[in-house]
Amino acid sequence: MPAEVSTLEVEATTSAASSDAVDPWVANAAGRIAQRAERDLEDLVAVSSPSGDVQGAERAVAIASAAMPPGVELRRWPCSTPACAPDLCARVHGAGAGRIVLLGHLDTVVSHAAHRPLERDGDRLVGSGAIDMKGGVALALGVLAELACRPELYAELALLLVCDEEWRTRPLAHVHRFEGFDACLCFEAGERTAGGGDAVIVKRKAAGTLRVRAEGRAAHSGVAPESGRSALLALAEVARRVDAGADPDGPDQLTAVPTVLHAGAAFNVVPAEGELTCDLRAESVGAFDAVLDSIPRELDEVALVCELVRSWPGMDAREASAGPVARAAERLGRPLIAAERGGASDASHMAGAIALTIDGLGPRGGAAHNPDEWLRVESLRQRAEVALALALTLLDAR
Repeated sequence: MPAEVSTLEVEATTSAASSDAVDPWVANAAGRIAQRAERDLEDLVAVSSPSGDVQGAERAVAIASAAMPPGVELRRWPCSTPACAPDLCARVHGAGAGRIVLLGHLDTVVSHAAHRPLERDGDRLVGSGAIDMKGGVALALGVLAELACRPELYAELALLLVCDEEWRTRPLAHVHRFEGFDACLCFEAGERTAGGGDAVIVKRKAAGTLRVRAEGRAAHSGVAPESGRSALLALAEVARRVDAGADPDGPDQLTAVPTVLHAGAAFNVVPAEGELTCDLRAESVGAFDAVLDSIPRELDEVALVCELVRSWPGMDAREASAGPVARAAERLGRPLIAAERGGASDASHMAGAIALTIDGLGPRGGAAHNPDEWLRVESLRQRAEVALALALTLLDAR
């Protein structure tokens, strides 16, 4: 999903002291992760893997599998979306007590024709899927490799990489496999606050995709337009009503944005059919009901059928994450901010089974869902430090 790199809401700060006081193992391991991440990222971005493309997904899975540390157990599970390549899960067993799952996705939204391989541009690495989210996958691979070398810390580590996050309309099929895990760390894009502090995401809105189909009556637009019933005009009115139903400052913080409208097939015919798509975000999925209720079954003899084709839950780990985030900041020797983001993520699905789910652990960058996505090179090490500090803190809690 879109990697939004502006902090929407600061939830907590910490009293960490010096930015030079990073835990020695975290600092050294993060340096190794940053070095390998550039290589892994170049290999991953070289593959065009838009959602639904099985060949591209298989190539990306092969690259990720080859980058796994020795001794991991690799499994392929059927994807949540039919006809997609199977998802990849890596597991490592240790002698400790804690269990953590790392989470990411290999699919992108950029088409094969527009795909751009990775290039360095000053302090940026630019390429399709770099920030959403192959950069995060590269960091997750490095974190898994470093933690795998310390089996005394954990009972089990898992890395789940899915192939359909960008277009899935169903719930994530693998959530039940991780029930009982202590924490989930998701590697969607990271960010900093306006004050320059590192941030992680502990709260996300619910997300919905509303589709409205219209069936009217065709007519010659020059000879007898009055005998037609325009699907286009009906959908335009629906779009107006959806927009008017938004209440971003209300208790549900509901946003409702018409995004795509298709109607008509010829310039001289009253459009008989059309389809409108709208993006909905709110504190809870239930808030979307008011938008659906505002759409009648008919407007000016045009039949309307509305359907919520995608509904992703929200995520709120503020309470569960407050202590771990504060203690991780002590390992970092700098503030770590718990923040909110509006965009959807598989972390929201996983949070239904794992209360302690933290997102936004990937590198910082921008231009998500564009061929020219980019990330800042320096953020690879900085975000690796954040992920490792959190992982150690979560495992210490056992």
